[in-house]
Amino acid sequence: MSAIENRYEFVIFFDVENGNPNGDPDAGNMPRIDPETGYGLVTDVCLKRKIRNYVEAVKEGQPGYRIYVKDNVPLNRSDAEACTYLGVDPGKLKEAKKKDANLDEKIRDFMCSNFYDIRTFGAVMTTFVKGALNCGQVRGPVQIGFARISMVFSYGGGEENRTPVQYALLYNIYKFR
Repeated sequence: MSAIENRYEFVIFFDVENGNPNGDPDAGNMPRIDPETGYGLVTDVCLKRKIRNYVEAVKEGQPGYRIYVKDNVPLNRSDAEACTYLGVDPGKLKEAKKKDANLDEKIRDFMCSNFYDIRTFGAVMTTFVKGALNCGQVRGPVQIGFARISMVFSYGGGEENRTPVQYALLYNIYKFR
C-alpha cells in the first residue's frame, strides 16, 4: 500500500432512481434540500459512509482495509487495539508516553496502517488526545464535499392509505468533488 503523494481533483457523478440517497431526519426523512438554493444535497458524511461500506464489503478481511468508523461500534474499542498491539494500558497513556517518546507516532502508524478510513479521510481519535498524545488527529488526503443536484422530484404517499410517508427521488443525477 503506497500513500497518496500528490493532490488530485476528481468529480464523481451518481444517479438515484426511486430512492432517497440521504434522508433529512429534521424533515421527516425527506431528501435533503439546500433551503437557500433549492438544490438537492447528499452530505459528505453520507458519501463517506457509502465509501466505507463499499470498501468493507469488497476488501473484507484483508489487512489494512478495516473500517474505524462503524455503526454501533465504540471507537474506543479500535483505539484499545492499538494500545494492546504496543503493550500499553489505555488508561495510562501519559505514563507510557514518558517511557516512550515516540509512542504517539507508533499508535498513529498502527491506526493508519490498519484502518482504511483513517488513512483516507483522516480521523480524530479522542482516546489518545485525552492521554496527552499528539496522534489523536490525522488529516486524510481525500476531502469530499456535499453532492448536489439542480432539482428534486419527490413523491410521498400515505395520507390516502394511512401508512407512514416515505419519500423517494424519481430520478436525479448528483455530482460531488
